[in-house]
Amino acid sequence: MSAISPSPPFPSSSSKTTDKTLNPPRSKNRIHCELRNTPPQKWTIDCVSSTDPIHIILKPPNSTLMASPLNSSLKNPKSVCLFYCSEMKDLAERIAFESDAIELRSISWRKFEDGFPNLFISNAQGVRGQHAAFLASFSSPGVIFEQLSIIYALPKLFVTSFTVILPFFPTGTSERMEDEGDVATAFTLARILSNIPICRGGPTSLVIFDIHALQERFYFGDNILPCFESGVPLLLNRLQQLPDSDNITIAFPDDGAWKRFHKQLQHFPMVITFK
Repeated sequence: MSAISPSPPFPSSSSKTTDKTLNPPRSKNRIHCELRNTPPQKWTIDCVSSTDPIHIILKPPNSTLMASPLNSSLKNPKSVCLFYCSEMKDLAERIAFESDAIELRSISWRKFEDGFPNLFISNAQGVRGQHAAFLASFSSPGVIFEQLSIIYALPKLFVTSFTVILPFFPTGTSERMEDEGDVATAFTLARILSNIPICRGGPTSLVIFDIHALQERFYFGDNILPCFESGVPLLLNRLQQLPDSDNITIAFPDDGAWKRFHKQLQHFPMVITFK
């Protein structure tokens, strides 16, 4: 017959008491250290079990290390790199003089021997990640192509946002057809501007002052954001500064101009010319 070994006895209450006496439970203490505006330091504390001291080097988390450059960039004002055509140089310098957040950038407007433009954007790599704007002037058909070449190139320089400021939309008066065969060149120019490449931050913003007809906003495509501004408030401020501001009459060239602007000039006598 095989011998059956007896099962180990259950621990008695006295053995439990002995174990607790020999190995008392360690108390857990929470130590909270806080540093304010000081670099990491070396701290020394004593162990509960009376062993060698533990050296703790406090290091700020990664989020703290990365927060300082981000916060400094957020505190700085928005900087805009302003490019301009040759005709708008004086106006661009006046704009930059009024705001420290605008930085003028230069473009070399050269021509080849055959007359076609030979263009160069200075410090193109320095525009990456910046807000860019171009001050344009489509005063004649001969300058439109060279300025469009710059307008199409700037969004591809990895800029954060791109804005085209076109104070005068030259083909705005040719917005409709009266006879079969008429070409609405306002729609043609709007389609050309609608094909400006999308930049890193999204579609290009197009700022136009006092376009001939507000419905021309529907001539532009979805790849561009037209923003129609008005210079009438500036006109009102200038008229109020005149010594004879009480003796001013506003004359409108046609009924369409009256419908467009008469609400902003209601306190002046008005004259409407009918064709």
